[in-house]
Amino acid sequence: MRLSHGSSALSATFDDPNLVSAAGLAPVLALAQSCGLGDLVADKLTLKAKGGVNAAIKVPALVAGMMAGADSIEDMDLLRHGGMDRLFAGIRAPSTLGTFLRSFTFGHVHQLDSIAAAFLIGLFAAAPLLPGAGQVTYLDLDDTMRETHGYAEQGIGYGYNKVKGLNALLATISTRRWRRRWSPPPDSARVR
Repeated sequence: MRLSHGSSALSATFDDPNLVSAAGLAPVLALAQSCGLGDLVADKLTLKAKGGVNAAIKVPALVAGMMAGADSIEDMDLLRHGGMDRLFAGIRAPSTLGTFLRSFTFGHVHQLDSIAAAFLIGLFAAAPLLPGAGQVTYLDLDDTMRETHGYAEQGIGYGYNKVKGLNALLATISTRRWRRRWSPPPDSARVR
């Protein structure tokens, strides 16, 4: 079997009114709503520009688009295909979301950072991922270097090991309870 068209001629259209291409967004947005993402945006974001109205609806829409794989403002149109309007309310056009994003200033980006931090705390309260984090917590930080090649790479440099690449800081967090849960049994308890 061979492909009958060149890759530039291929496109896929999803427009069946009874199907949803990204149904996994339903639990994600339900969790975001229960953790108060819209309320945090309404309380902390002071966007007075022309496109800044309804920020509490537009920010979750942008998050949903990114979760569904949108890489650009034009890709946000995937939120309006198929039966998405039956599953979600407040879906905005990509041009509306683009106008909203263009109205941001440096200070508004800091406000979004504050919203993200508060939202992360809400997510942890709603779905604790690390049992026992309220007691002793172990944090392991490791510096690593990923070698890169090419002259047009952004953010690369020579590190302490004289290798050209990207430095990354890897962090692992665990607790005593988590370690007991996932550690192998002692030798006496193993089945031979």
